[in-house]
Amino acid sequence: MVQAGYVRQVMAGVYDYLPLGLMVLNKISNIVREEMNNIGGQEVLMPVLHPASLWKQTGGWDKIDVLFKMKSRIGKDYALAQSNEETVTPLAKEWIHTVKDLPLAIYHINWKFRDELRSKSGILRGREFLMKDLYSWHKNQQDFEIFYQKAKQAYLKIFKRMGLKAKATEASGGGFTEKLSYEFEVLTDAGEARILYCDSCDYCVNVDDIKTYQEGDLCPRCKKDKLQPAKAAEVGNVFDLGQKYTKAFDFYVVNEQGEKIYPIMGCYGLGTTRLMGVIVEKCNDEKGIIWPEQIAPFQVYLINIPGSGVDGKAKKIYDELMEKGIEVFWDDRKDVSVGEKFSDADLIGLPWRVIVSSKTGDKLEVKKRTEEKAELMDLESFLKLLQ
Repeated sequence: MVQAGYVRQVMAGVYDYLPLGLMVLNKISNIVREEMNNIGGQEVLMPVLHPASLWKQTGGWDKIDVLFKMKSRIGKDYALAQSNEETVTPLAKEWIHTVKDLPLAIYHINWKFRDELRSKSGILRGREFLMKDLYSWHKNQQDFEIFYQKAKQAYLKIFKRMGLKAKATEASGGGFTEKLSYEFEVLTDAGEARILYCDSCDYCVNVDDIKTYQEGDLCPRCKKDKLQPAKAAEVGNVFDLGQKYTKAFDFYVVNEQGEKIYPIMGCYGLGTTRLMGVIVEKCNDEKGIIWPEQIAPFQVYLINIPGSGVDGKAKKIYDELMEKGIEVFWDDRKDVSVGEKFSDADLIGLPWRVIVSSKTGDKLEVKKRTEEKAELMDLESFLKLLQ
């Protein structure tokens, strides 16, 4: 990603996202946004700078070791957001007063900060990273479970749209909750998680948290296959927070019987920058990146080979594709060889490469990034192919 011009490392765990990288991030975020909206999530934007008082109220100030803490010039303590339970709970408290106001789900896509002891896996484990976190509140556990299933299916759809297959993995709640949580893991040797999974169904478990099962054990869900070990990268998670945060902020509602109850709260995280890194780890070959079409920064890598009238022809092709809503990266550099352009096209990894030259006449030389052979076709045929 560095070589292809997507990111630049500032220091371990902190990156600049260059124009191509930001385009990919924005497309990932937009897919996430669409699916969160589809299950009733309402988007907000919360701050990354929090007063220490909120974290002290929940106990996180002293218990969460990755929390970045700072002191202002006037002696006040602040935290940088490693998550947003401490700001979103008081926010929801202002709007939820009775069970008629439930359920409610709100989310945002914003930067998070975690004081990682080591950050050696590029954007897979950053000290600063972009994340979507959705929070929901429910009148009882049953209502939470119903919404969790909707969120789970939305997550699986998000990953599928990005060319990934993720497994919902049972894990501990870590520092968020004592209850069982779920992580969404993508099998990859670049991952840090160790899991056991079943090939015959979608059962999966994190072996670092749950010692009940071992490699070779019969799958407890389908009873058809043995559990196999694998390395995986976590790309999302779901926590059943129970009443931990609603009680901490004395956030209660009045139910149908006039009784005060504390809503059940859920948290649904998805690492957008980490997701970008996982996609690159899964979608590549010896030549470079192979972006899934829905998140590629451009759809077409256009190359014009020097020759009589080629520049004008390339400009016309570029304009027509853009008018049709096709995103085109036009490599019109004069000071590099054609071979270098071909190598850069493969490295950057756009779905389609189109060559315009004097030899192709009125045709275009079209090659899909995932295929070896190119094909000559006219512009109209190429547009139909894209559609």
